[in-house]
Order: sequence, then structure tokens, then C-alpha cells
Amino acid sequence: MRALLSVYDKEGLVGLAQGLADLGWELVASGNTSATLAEAGIAHLEVAQVTGSPEMLGGRVKTLHPKIHGGILANRDEPSHLADLEANGIAAIDLVVSNLYPFSSDPSIELIDVGGPTMVRGAAKNHDHVGIVTSPADYPAVLEELRQSGSLSATTRRRLARAAFAHTAAYDAAIVAWLDGGGPSPVEGSHAEDEALSSVLPPTLHLTLERTDVLRYGENPHQRGSRYRTAGTRSWWDDVVQHGGKEMSYLNLFDGDAAWRLVHELSADAGQPAVAIIKHANPCGAAVADNLVAAYERALECDVQSAFGGVVAIGGAVTDEVADAIAAGPQADVIIASSFVPAALEKLTSRRKATRLLAGPAPEQALRQLRSLGSSVLVQDIDVFVSSRTGWRVVTQRPPTDEEWRDLVLAWRVCGRTTSNAIAIVGGGQAVGVGAGQQSRVMAAEIAVSKAGARARGAAGASDAFFPFPDGLLVLAEAGVTSVVQPGGSVKDDVVIAAADEAGLAMVVTGERHFRH
Repeated sequence: MRALLSVYDKEGLVGLAQGLADLGWELVASGNTSATLAEAGIAHLEVAQVTGSPEMLGGRVKTLHPKIHGGILANRDEPSHLADLEANGIAAIDLVVSNLYPFSSDPSIELIDVGGPTMVRGAAKNHDHVGIVTSPADYPAVLEELRQSGSLSATTRRRLARAAFAHTAAYDAAIVAWLDGGGPSPVEGSHAEDEALSSVLPPTLHLTLERTDVLRYGENPHQRGSRYRTAGTRSWWDDVVQHGGKEMSYLNLFDGDAAWRLVHELSADAGQPAVAIIKHANPCGAAVADNLVAAYERALECDVQSAFGGVVAIGGAVTDEVADAIAAGPQADVIIASSFVPAALEKLTSRRKATRLLAGPAPEQALRQLRSLGSSVLVQDIDVFVSSRTGWRVVTQRPPTDEEWRDLVLAWRVCGRTTSNAIAIVGGGQAVGVGAGQQSRVMAAEIAVSKAGARARGAAGASDAFFPFPDGLLVLAEAGVTSVVQPGGSVKDDVVIAAADEAGLAMVVTGERHFRH
């Protein structure tokens, strides 16, 4: 039995090679793999001894030879194949151990592997007769099966072949992504606008997603759910430490991600500690304050009833004092923070046994968003806040006061992260009313006002899209809202602005819409 070893990742290599040698396998190795085996004193043939041809072109050509690929691809049940092997002095190869250059971590032309994928795909194609091992994690199981049975079962070879094709598919996808984004310079005469579009929305998308977590269930208990990540990348979720509570569910992750991203945006906007509370993907509380205890208490005040069973994102470390405030509040499904001091962990674990306590790093910046429509997929780049306060335009006779400006910025951020149609009301650095997911903007305003109650007086309102008529604006004005931020752009902007002036409101337009579905 002959095994060909040609790996970039040398983890577990010596142990596997020694185990194969002990079972009487003949080993063939290339390049640095051969050097590693020689250093370990493991007898083997170098690829050049098998092919009769030296490595060339700085290592670009090592294994691309009929005596390698003939040995891999020969169908042992086909007499003509066996005759070809004998006529050409080719020994069959029964096991290929190969993994590819780490292109994703250090992309360059020289890390585009050619011989490796060819060997891997050849062995995977011929998995009826050849085992292909691409992951060091499989070495122990492969060795044990060979020791117990003398050969790999058809089931094992098929499983390994599936992993091998996934390995090369992920590798090719990483190369395509590099060429779309950061690869060699585009051809002369191409247009910058077309290049920018293609980097986010290229002609084809080649996604390789690897399963990282099997979840308790999907959105509902009868649905199955898992978390995947793009192969070769890391999400902030990969570095989350769960300190307590039940297993995470699909909705825990969905709402947790929304909460964690929002709280980081709020902190960046205000330069202050922030807390966000999310329920069913929408903010039901958000606040900034001088400290996290005050920020939590003020976020909770927005909608205490809806906060029950929600996700609480703490923009910093949970201290003993913060834990006391959270423990005094309603039960949360998930609490996310940058860290928990030991006393806080002990307190929350004892008082909130079912609550999932997560410590995680800052969220990564996503490039694009994908949503499935049956067998179609909608793709767009991520919704970011392009304009800032400095670019907003005051359109009413009265400009906002400094305090109103502060609340308008917070209201705009919260509203932009709320399902459309959305209205957010913010007063004194805290959300006091949020109307989410309504077909009518007037209804969204009425919900926000009903939640805010008397707290709407003197507060700032935000609308994720323009007011098509004055009616939604007037709902806010009648509740006592004194300033409003909205995108503008309606054919009735003049009528809406006139209504704002008549009500004594200060209104600014941002020039950008933030629909969210």
C-alpha cells in the first residue's frame, strides 16, 4: 500500500506518517513534507524519485506528473487502467494526505496552489479506491480504522471525499473573492464605478460556509437551525464566551447580533457608555449616560414590559453594580457585555439561572447582506449611516437646540436599526418610545407616542423615511415632540415643513433613508 503525503499544515504529520509506516505502508512525500519526515527519521521516497523529474519553477511543479496522477486516478476495477499502470511502471497510490496553502490568511499569487488541488480532486474523484485526507483532525480516526480493518471503508472514503471537495471549493472561493476585491490590478480602461460595484456585487458569488454551531432549533421549535460562517474568516461570535444559561437559539443569535452592533454604534456616536435592549430584532430600549448603571436603567425605562425575555447589550464590562441593576430588572434571555467581573457573574448566575451570559469582542464589519428568496438570493452592501450631523440640513425656521441635536442623533441611529416603517422618540439621551414594523407611518408614530406618554414632551423624533404627508409629523407634534429628523425627499416636503413651522418644531433632513425589512 502506498500513501502520498504533501501538506502545508504539518500538524500531526509525523504521528500519521509513523503510524502508516508501522502498518507497512510505503510513503511518498514532496518538498517540505519530505524534509519534515526526513528530520523525524521516517523512511520515505521523495516525489522526484517516483517521477524521475526534479521539482522545478521554484516549487510550482512538483507532483504534476503521470506517475503521480496515474497512481491516484487508476480505477482498480478497470483492466485497461491496470494495464496502463503496468505498461508505464506506475505504482497505485491508495491514500493521499494533502492540505492546501493558507490562501485566506495571506493571499498572493504564489499561494495559489495548483498541484495540491489537482491531487486532492483526483483522489476524491477516485474515492471508490483511494482515501483522501485533507484535515489533521481526521488523522487519528483514519489510522485507527486502518489498524482495525486494514483499509478504509467505502463510507469513510466517501465522507473524506466530500470533505476534500469542500476543501478545494473553499480554496477556490477565497481566490475568487481576492480577485474581486484585493487581487491584482484591474485591466486598463476599466471604470472605477464598475470596479467598486463588482467588489461588493460581483458577477458571481462563491460562498463557502462552514457550520460552527448547531442550535437548539430555528425560529420555531419545529425548524432546525445552525450558525455558519464564511470559510477562512472569523465572526465576533467565534470568540464569544458563554458563562451561563441555556444553549443559544436561532433567535438568541439573531437578536444578540442586532443588540451588540447597535450598542457599539451608540457608544461611538455619543462617546459615552451605552446600553441597548432588543426584542424581536427591534430596539425596545436604548440609552447613553455617564455610566453603565444609569444607561441600563434609562434603556429599561423605555419599555419595561417588552424588555422581558429580550436581549440586553451592555457597552462595556458588567461590574457588581451593573449586575445589581440588571438583577433588579426583568428577566432577559441574553445579556451581552465585553466582560463580567467574577462577583457579577456569581450574582447573575444565581438570580438569573436561565439567562445566557455572553462576553464578546467588538463586532466585525460586514461587507454584504444576503437574503434567500426560495432559490434566488437578494444581495446588497451593508446599510451604513453615510451622512453625519454636520451634513444634515435644517429646513425649518427654528434650528434645534444643542440638547435637541444630541437627542436627534441618538433617535436617528435607533430608528435606522428598527424595522420599517419606524418612528423613534428620544429624550434626554434615552429612547422613550419606538414604533416598529408598521405598514403605516402614522401608526408607527402613534405607537411610539403611546409608549412615550408624557416623556414625549420636549423629546426628539426620527422617521426612517420621509413623511409623505404632515399627518405622521403632527402625531409627534401633538404629543409634545419638539424636534424631528427625517430623510426628506417627499413631493410634499414643502407642506410637511410648513406644518413643522406652524407647530414650532425644529426639523432637519439627512438626505438618506434607512428602510429595514
